[in-house]
Amino acid sequence: MKTLALWLLWLWMAVVLWASFFYAPLAAGFIGQSSRILFFHVPLAWTSFIAFFAAAYWSIRYLRGRRMEHDRAAAAAVEIGFVFCFLATVTGALWARIMWGEYWNWDPRQISIILVLIFYGAYLALRGAVPDEEKRARLAAVYALIGAVVTPFFFFIVPRITFSLHPDSVINTRGKIDMDSKMFQVLLASFVGEVALYFWMHNLDWRLKNLAARQERD
Repeated sequence: MKTLALWLLWLWMAVVLWASFFYAPLAAGFIGQSSRILFFHVPLAWTSFIAFFAAAYWSIRYLRGRRMEHDRAAAAAVEIGFVFCFLATVTGALWARIMWGEYWNWDPRQISIILVLIFYGAYLALRGAVPDEEKRARLAAVYALIGAVVTPFFFFIVPRITFSLHPDSVINTRGKIDMDSKMFQVLLASFVGEVALYFWMHNLDWRLKNLAARQERD
């Protein structure tokens, strides 16, 4: 059953990839084919946000029950969320190079996503710097809970503090979806696929961490 679900996920992502180039139209106001990057850039950013909140969820469970598997689940969530966030940064930089002429323009959204990477990079550094397992788990759990407060600030507030070259979000400032219906369908399908990919990767990483912990005890 799991094998079938995995094949369906890869099929779904293959269809999303095809639809991104051959089904969805080009967006007005974008140079060349650059609008197609958004079908991957935006879902990557959204999924990283979900991953960091998942880390906070698992951290709460650890603090309530002191079960190390919950700490390992939180660590896996941050690791994978960090990868998704990094890829969102890279795809955003590629888009910026086409649209604005430079990979890095000190745009508020670029700054905010870099701050998120720094914040969770520090989380990973913290885990590597504390040898005691229980102390590391407690500190990491508290840090992840702080992240549940800090991350929305970086994702949603910092980019809106000042003028930004970045296009409107999918839901614009008027609270409406100002996007071609086919583009929105592909964007939503990509998001669903990437979230499913995240949960599959998280489950795999978590199981590997638990297996390594059991082998270390034995």
